[in-house]
Amino acid sequence: MALKVIIAGGGTGGHIFPGVAIAREFQSRDSANEVLFVGTEQGLEKKIIPKEGFKLEMIHVAALKSVSMAKRIKSLLMLPGSFLEVHKLLKSFRPDVVIGVGGYSSGPVLLLAALQGLPTMVIEPNALPGFTNRVLANFIDKAAVTFEVSKPYFKGKAVVTGNPVRGEFQNIAKKTRASQNHLLIFGGSQGAHAINMAMIEALPKLEAKKAKLSITHQTGEKDLEQVRAAYQQHGWSADVRPFIDKIVDEFARADLILCRSGATTVAELTAAGKAAILVPFPLAADDHQRKNAEALEQAGAAKMIVQKDLTIERLAKELVDLIDNQEKIDLMEIASRKLAHTDAAAKTVDLALALINQKNKR
Repeated sequence: MALKVIIAGGGTGGHIFPGVAIAREFQSRDSANEVLFVGTEQGLEKKIIPKEGFKLEMIHVAALKSVSMAKRIKSLLMLPGSFLEVHKLLKSFRPDVVIGVGGYSSGPVLLLAALQGLPTMVIEPNALPGFTNRVLANFIDKAAVTFEVSKPYFKGKAVVTGNPVRGEFQNIAKKTRASQNHLLIFGGSQGAHAINMAMIEALPKLEAKKAKLSITHQTGEKDLEQVRAAYQQHGWSADVRPFIDKIVDEFARADLILCRSGATTVAELTAAGKAAILVPFPLAADDHQRKNAEALEQAGAAKMIVQKDLTIERLAKELVDLIDNQEKIDLMEIASRKLAHTDAAAKTVDLALALINQKNKR
């Protein structure tokens, strides 16, 4: 029998793309399974989900944490309307299971679904669960987590599945080295100012490697023109974009990747078996990005540069060392692929199906 699935949450690619991986896994089990995403106008889901071929419904909700008191009060005043929107949505769609992928938009959806007795679960890719998931832990039925240390937050409801990654990353073939290496730079779905600035300031020190290096650089909207102008000024024909829609294609082209180390990014790197220079976001909760980067570096899959050490000299040195020693990239790729959890999406959907069956038997 075909199922109806709601996947709620979003904001950033780190929340959205695991949801896409789960949605595709549901559809691979049965093409008649119907998946509906629920998000907000402010999040990247508005841009990403329709392009991925899934339906998206919007609700009006805003952040309660890490915002000013005025914004928090405004968000609280929005909640009654949010719950009314969610109530109408659940009544009309009648889901068999509701899955939260993180971000404040998942809160009202999962909470109301749980209170109505619908099967509910959340996805938690980080060692320290985010604020929304910590609150939802009291209400949901199950949690699919990536790390053992996350389990206590969910009070016996957590199962380690790994972080779901879109299957296309796992299908990326090992790239044959050429005389010119390709570097992919991105700082998450909205860019990373520190990485953007360090890279363009390091260009003069990479002048001698211009013939051996091509670059694709995702900047985010704010730094786009400054970064694009810098490459042009220094004579680089780099592909500079605010956002890369088909990031899988760019992973396939890349010999080396310079990026942050969020949970979803790390899962995608290892699924694709790519070598990376990782610059952890220093303000991430519980410093989890640094822990992610350290794990890859210790395994030989990546180099880590903490942001306070992201100098022009350090970045140029690491890039030149790898460009000039492609055998190091080869070894990093092997180590990276060994860390992959390629069955995470399947395990997550298995958990959801078991939850549905359990609820149906009651």
